[in-house]
Formats: sequence, C-alpha cells, structure tokens
Amino acid sequence: MPDSSQDFRNKVLGRKAEKLTCTFLKRRGYAIVERNFVTPYGEADIIAKSGDGTYCFVEVKARTGNPLITPAAAVTPQKQARYRRIAAYFCAMRREEVPVRFDVASILNGELEYFEDAFV
Repeated sequence: MPDSSQDFRNKVLGRKAEKLTCTFLKRRGYAIVERNFVTPYGEADIIAKSGDGTYCFVEVKARTGNPLITPAAAVTPQKQARYRRIAAYFCAMRREEVPVRFDVASILNGELEYFEDAFV
C-alpha cells in the first residue's frame, strides 16, 4: 500500500532534516559514522564521532508551521531509553568501550538548534 501524501511529506522533511544535521556536524569537525542505523531496538538517525572520540547518537526532530511543542520536546523518555539500548548495541557490535553522548537536533521551519548531552 503506498504512503499517504502526509507520510511522504514527513519522510521528505525527515531526510532533509538529517542532511542539514549532517552538514552542521561535518562543519564542526564530526565524522558521520552511520545514518539510519537499524538495530533490534530501533533506529538511530545519526551516529557521529566527535574530535575527542566520543560517539554521538543524534535524534533528529523536525517540524514545520507553528507546532504546540518544539521538535526537541518530542524526544520522549521512551525514545531516550531506546537510544540508550541502541548505543549499547552499537558499542557491543564494535567491541569498543568508548564515551557516548546523546544529542538532539531540533529543526523548526528549517532552522536547526543543536543540543549536546540532551539526555543521559
């Protein structure tokens, strides 16, 4: 069954937001390690490595118009728990014990606001 037009628009918005976030990170010296990293626990939008070797698990949230809540506020405790499991899975797969951080890229009407250490 094909996606509805709203689902399609949401996917396009999400892809644009992820691309914008990757560009933002690269300009700040991060290496993009994975995009849309799928695990049994869910998907991480972006995994980037900072200059100090920290793996940054980035949840990208985008909205248009005048939403009732900011995109960043849409990262629920359940989503945060999922990202912690994804990070543990990623590190176990790589057999590495490295510092990790959880960041959020909040994009509202094309404007990016980036939150390092958004949750633990």
